Amino acid sequence: MNLKRLFGAILTALGIGGLIYTAILFANTSGANKDIKSLIIYGVLGFVFFFSGISLVKTTKDES
Repeated sequence: MNLKRLFGAILTALGIGGLIYTAILFANTSGANKDIKSLIIYGVLGFVFFFSGISLVKTTKDES
């Protein structure tokens, strides 16, 4: 397995974890300013990690 593909898979897993954590925070939020800021931060980071990992896996050629 290529190192770039492995790194892409790790980024994708971190992104999924961040998005799941955002969903859990969203379900338990009370609407305070601190809650909204953390939702935005974790959501954006999860989104960026997820899509950068997916694009890295897709664009890396499989060389054997």
